[in-house]
Amino acid sequence: MDLGLSGRRALICGGSKGLGFAAAQALAREGVDLVLVSRTPEALEQAARQLADETGVTVTTVAADLSLADAPATVLAACPDPDILVCNPGVRQTPDDFRTMSRADWDFWMEAHYFGPLELIRAIVPGMCERKFGRVVNISVSNIKFPQVNFAHSHSARVGLAGAIASMVRELVPHNVVINSVLPGFIDTDALRTNLHAHAKRGNTTYEAIVADRIKMTPAHRFAAPSECGDLIAYLCSAQVGFMTGQNIVIDGGVYQGLF
Repeated sequence: MDLGLSGRRALICGGSKGLGFAAAQALAREGVDLVLVSRTPEALEQAARQLADETGVTVTTVAADLSLADAPATVLAACPDPDILVCNPGVRQTPDDFRTMSRADWDFWMEAHYFGPLELIRAIVPGMCERKFGRVVNISVSNIKFPQVNFAHSHSARVGLAGAIASMVRELVPHNVVINSVLPGFIDTDALRTNLHAHAKRGNTTYEAIVADRIKMTPAHRFAAPSECGDLIAYLCSAQVGFMTGQNIVIDGGVYQGLF
């Protein structure tokens, strides 16, 4: 399927690795020029070279940490008018006990997973509306639909953003600007491996045992490749989804059992 995106420009946060890179790769293959954002300049430049070499698209990089309050302004200065925005804070979700977290800890997660993405969306969608095309995809996590113990910090910020997005979409869709969220489960990324190592340490067990347990609890009996999520994100950015907005799409191999 031709996604109708050739010549478009995408701003991809957390684009140097993991799901952000997978989204960038899928979009680049559709002829989309890229602006990649990441905290780590070395990984960012390596990702940019790989994508440019593989696909021939133009790739620009912005080194910025979206957990910092001034980061959105830095990103917007480099790319004020993208056709596509992929919000992916790139901050690894690790377990923590809410009883021991400081106000600064909570502020960090809210800045990374709520205020940062919200500021980018707020600044970018007016231009999208003027141009009559805009696609925003927010990368969240599947378990905001069934919050887990020791993730109150992450879930609270992500659910807050989901609520804010839900209140925006009806004003934007008449202008062919849509916002949808992808809720990944167990995707085989560095972030997942870091998370599972933390779980193993807290549970006084081995990483291998934790991996085996997670695969067993997944009806698909495997972890997904990042490209599977990247391809979904690319489709949600396509010309074909102008009538689809405000959706929270789970991609987790069947773990979530809810009907809605």
